[in-house]
Amino acid sequence: MQLKDKKVLVYGAGLSGISATRLLQKQGAYVVLYDSKTELSKENFKNEFDVEHQFELVLGTIPEQLIDTIDLLIISPGIPTDIADVEKMKARNIPVWGEIELAYSLAKGKIIGITGTNGKTTTTTLVGDIMKTYYDEVFVVGNIGFPYTDIADSTTEESITVIELSSFQLETIHDFKPNVSAILNITPDHLNRHHTMANYIQAKENVAMNQGADDYCVLNYEDEELRAIANRLKTNVIFFSSARRLENGLYLDQDDIYYVKEGNAEHVCNIHELKIIGKHSYENVMAAVGMALPMGVPMDCIKKAITSFTAVEHRIEYVDTINGVKYYNDSKGTNPDASIKAIEAMTSHTILIGGGYDKGNTFDEYIEAFQGKIKYLVLLGQTREFIAETAKRHGFMNIIMVDNMKEAVATCAAKAQPGDAVLLSPACASWGMFQNYEERGNLFKEYVREMLQ
Repeated sequence: MQLKDKKVLVYGAGLSGISATRLLQKQGAYVVLYDSKTELSKENFKNEFDVEHQFELVLGTIPEQLIDTIDLLIISPGIPTDIADVEKMKARNIPVWGEIELAYSLAKGKIIGITGTNGKTTTTTLVGDIMKTYYDEVFVVGNIGFPYTDIADSTTEESITVIELSSFQLETIHDFKPNVSAILNITPDHLNRHHTMANYIQAKENVAMNQGADDYCVLNYEDEELRAIANRLKTNVIFFSSARRLENGLYLDQDDIYYVKEGNAEHVCNIHELKIIGKHSYENVMAAVGMALPMGVPMDCIKKAITSFTAVEHRIEYVDTINGVKYYNDSKGTNPDASIKAIEAMTSHTILIGGGYDKGNTFDEYIEAFQGKIKYLVLLGQTREFIAETAKRHGFMNIIMVDNMKEAVATCAAKAQPGDAVLLSPACASWGMFQNYEERGNLFKEYVREMLQ
């Protein structure tokens, strides 16, 4: 779509909306930026962009007469696509794009798109590191915290853009087509938004919906949903497995990762060469290698990157050892499956901090993963009663309720013995008590380190 002189409604004035507005203004579009927060004003955006340049701010409710003048809607990822305002625009045949589609329409170069319920940020960061060993112009953007629209008009034909994609972002793509995509895993998440697992799975599958015979999609062979998706794709599939040897693809065989193609197996690395731990980490490594190879990156460059890579912040991040107790920050464990992987990565008796915002998940498998490893479960947040009931139903009774993160850390410190670990892995989103999982993790680290003073 030619954007010059088009009237574009950007729905949501957060990070994504502001970035989209900037890019649209550069293209000569007239932007109407909307947010439901009536306390905002143009003064809030004076340092973000030229508020006088083809810009209008609408707050509170959207007038019906404005909708009739809109050529394109750009919706922020946090806005559900089935709310009344969006439905009205769909009924008028106004195209509904997300920030990813907008950026893609203007970007150049090759693209790697990564999604999945868990492991997206770690894998995206790792793929970015691998690309930087071989290519000069690499961008790492998307759900990882840097809007694609921030860099879209800076890309060239030589660019490699690595994008972390959430299910929310993938709901609103139309033409977006990565050269290489990956779906790392699919487990229940965000069902309060997507309503059904089928809708959630479809959103994830969208990452590869436009790919063709010259493109590649990397999938986890041990995920039944992904094996089913593979049969529907029109692109080349590269599988990885942590449980069996594959005839083609990447697999973990005891402590070694191999890549096999047409019967020829190549040793990638031994897991003890890696600086990240846990089966889920080895899966992320295999997925990253699977994406790097069709991008033409030599194996020696790949190995250099994966063996020097350290854990991303808030994902089983080692904080400190105090009085013989190791503290780990896994605030990015925002659903049960992510937290199960963190629990499995622990090698000693562990005191676990859980609970948070209710996304409609169940916690039976979370509790079942304890398997004698978890000594105490310290709970806070909206879901604490529900998780406690689930734990008791499974026979786990060492439960302590707290009201805030500071109390949680103090409680863990009082209960822990030398040789134990304390793990923050909430299995829930942070909303309600914290702005985001980063704030939750940072507060955990702050309270842990206060014990050293």
